[in-house]
Amino acid sequence: MTAEYFRYLLEFKRPSGTSRGVLYEKETFILHIDSNGKRGTGECAVFRELSFDDRPDYEEKLQWLCENIQQEYEYLKKELKDFPSIWFGYEQAILNLKHGGNIYFPGEFTEGDKPIVINGLIWMGDIGYMEEQIQDKLDQGFHCIKLKIGVDWKSEYEILKKLRQKFSKEMLELRVDANGGFSKDEAKIVLQQLAELQIHSIEQPVKAGNWDDMAELCAETPTPIALDEELIGIVDLDKKINLLDSVKPQYIILKPSLIGGFSGSDEWISLAQERNIDWWITSALESNIGLNAIAQYTFTKKNPMPQGLGTGSLFINNFESNLDLKGELLYFKI
Repeated sequence: MTAEYFRYLLEFKRPSGTSRGVLYEKETFILHIDSNGKRGTGECAVFRELSFDDRPDYEEKLQWLCENIQQEYEYLKKELKDFPSIWFGYEQAILNLKHGGNIYFPGEFTEGDKPIVINGLIWMGDIGYMEEQIQDKLDQGFHCIKLKIGVDWKSEYEILKKLRQKFSKEMLELRVDANGGFSKDEAKIVLQQLAELQIHSIEQPVKAGNWDDMAELCAETPTPIALDEELIGIVDLDKKINLLDSVKPQYIILKPSLIGGFSGSDEWISLAQERNIDWWITSALESNIGLNAIAQYTFTKKNPMPQGLGTGSLFINNFESNLDLKGELLYFKI
C-alpha cells in the first residue's frame, strides 16, 4: 500500500461573504491510496482560520501519513487526532479503495434511488444580493433556507421579517447562522426577535469557547440554539461529554472535515442522542470529492431533517461530481 497527496486551490465563482470576511479561494489537499492495482481517493479539507489543524506543520503531517500508510488503523487514528481534516481524508480514501468508483458508503443513495433533503444556503452580501439568492432558492422549491447573519443585524432582521410575512412557518423553515457574531447581551435580544418570527434555530450566537455564556443562553432561549464552531478542536471523549453536559444545546451541527471525519461524527451523534440533543450534518466548502463522501455518509444516518450539504456549485474549477440537485433533493447520479 502506498499513498501520495497534492495541493489544490478551489476558486469561487463569486467571492463569498462570511463573518470572517470575503473568500476568493479555498485550499484543499487530495489524498490517493494505492493497493493491488486499485486506488482510493479522499479529500483532506483543511479550512484555513477555522480548522483546528490549520497549523504550519499540516503538510508535514500529511507527508508523514503517506510514509506510514501501512500502519494499523488505530495507531494512525491516535497519531492524527489533532489533524481532523487529514483523518477525514484518510477515512474516505480507505473506504473508496474498498468500494471503488465514486463510492464510499454503498446503499440506496448510491444506487440513485433515494435522495437527501437539503437546506438552501444564503450567503452574506448586500441586501439586494441576499434577496436575489432567497428568491432563487424559493423558485427552485426549497422549503428550508439558512441565512448567514451577524454582520448587519438590522438589515438581516428586516429580510427575515419580510420572508415570514410572505411565508408561514409551515411553508418555509428558516434557520440562521451567526458564526459567533453577537455578544451574550446582544444574543438575548436577537433570540427573542427570532422567536417572534418563528425561526427554526440559530447556530453559534456567540463565539466558541464561551461555555458559561452559551449555557446561560441555551437554558433561557426562546429560539433553539445549535452548536457549530463550538465542537471544533474537541477531540477527547471526556471533553465532548463535558461540553454537552455543561452547555445543554438544543442542536449540534456536524462538519465531518472539522471534527474528525466519519468516526468523529459518529461519536458526537451517539453522545447527542443519549442526551436527547438533535443534530444535522453540514458540509464546509469541500470540493466535490469530500462533498460526495459526506453526502453518502449523511444518507446512512437516516436523519429526516433538511441537511446542510453544499452542491459543489460555488467553484469554477471543481472536480466532476456524481451529485445532482433537483429542487431541494440531492441525488446520486449513476
